[in-house]
Amino acid sequence: MTQEITAPTPPPPVREWVPPEIDGPDFDPVLADLMREAPLTRIRLPHGEGWAWLATRYEDVRAVTNDPRFGRAEVTRRQITRLAPHFKPRPGSLAFADQPDHNRLRRAFAGAFTVGAMKRLRPRAQELLDPLVGDLLAQGPPADLIATVLEPFPLAVVSEVMGVPEPDRERVHAWTRQIISTSGGAEAAERAKAGLYGWITETIRARREDASAEGGVLAMLGAAVGRGELSEEEAIGVAGPLQIGGEAVTHNCGQMLFLLLTRPELMDRMRGVLDRPARRDAALEELLRWIPHRSTVGLARIALEDVELAGRTIAAGEPVYVSYLAANRDPEVFPDPDGIDLARDPNPHLAFGNGPHFCTGAVLARLQTELLVTTLLERLPGLRLAVPADQVPWRRRTMIRGPQALPVAW
Repeated sequence: MTQEITAPTPPPPVREWVPPEIDGPDFDPVLADLMREAPLTRIRLPHGEGWAWLATRYEDVRAVTNDPRFGRAEVTRRQITRLAPHFKPRPGSLAFADQPDHNRLRRAFAGAFTVGAMKRLRPRAQELLDPLVGDLLAQGPPADLIATVLEPFPLAVVSEVMGVPEPDRERVHAWTRQIISTSGGAEAAERAKAGLYGWITETIRARREDASAEGGVLAMLGAAVGRGELSEEEAIGVAGPLQIGGEAVTHNCGQMLFLLLTRPELMDRMRGVLDRPARRDAALEELLRWIPHRSTVGLARIALEDVELAGRTIAAGEPVYVSYLAANRDPEVFPDPDGIDLARDPNPHLAFGNGPHFCTGAVLARLQTELLVTTLLERLPGLRLAVPADQVPWRRRTMIRGPQALPVAW
């Protein structure tokens, strides 16, 4: 009797994924194709080496991001296929830390980002926002919402949370704007990074000696270095991305406002819930679920051993990406996933990630988003685009999607 041997399932083909330049918040058509093909596919991005697995189904994305068998630290030692042309992770970076280092690093400053801390911050954040909107009203229409409000407000709030002294804020903001800008090129961005990280190094050292000065995250990190809980290198590696982190709020809110300004029925529904906090917050969560936060994918993980996922074996050493954008459009979790339902409930979206690497500043981002959308819609009656929708410029060659400018009138 002959035993029948089943041939192993061949791996899926490797798909080239060069992000298309999309003018607007439309979903990436390449990602849509990959989602239709299989829950687990293989991709090659424009930079780095080789290929990587891509998980797009909600339950698989949650599984990978919660599984310690997939690690981030190994990524720093390899040239994984990626979107970014330059890859220079700093030692101590929270984004690439595995447990137990990840919790140790996060513990040093977690108190600055709690719900209670954000409630205490709220009045000060509104104080920072109101003059920006006041200057906008005084200037009169037309005006660019990105340049006048959506960019400076998150920078100011982050500096408040970090404990950047008032005399230093102008130059810290200048460095940050250059780092996140698409103009100026790589050399200008590197000069800005050198300036910002040099300033952070000096400040961490100063706060190590006097952790009470100015307060904020930098004081917490300085104190942690002084107690021997973090190395100076780790504290600097943690502080840099936190200081730069306002970029996501700028461009996410830019996309939300573009949606509202180009879909009158959506704007009417949003205005109708501004004075009802629970419904307003639900509406903002749905916009967070729907907008395409980024181009392609974020940071890879490496399988530390063989792992079974979606009917396939990811071998030890193979890289895997997850797509939060795809997970947020999974029809098994979100009925009519491509539609925008401002009353969607439940809405367990993954816009801020999942697992140990869930976004540190998620509560802060939600606070800023709510203040920005609510304040602008309340204080700018009749808010509308000042140009046709197809003339709104969108960011190019960038990892975070959003309008480059948002010209409006009111």
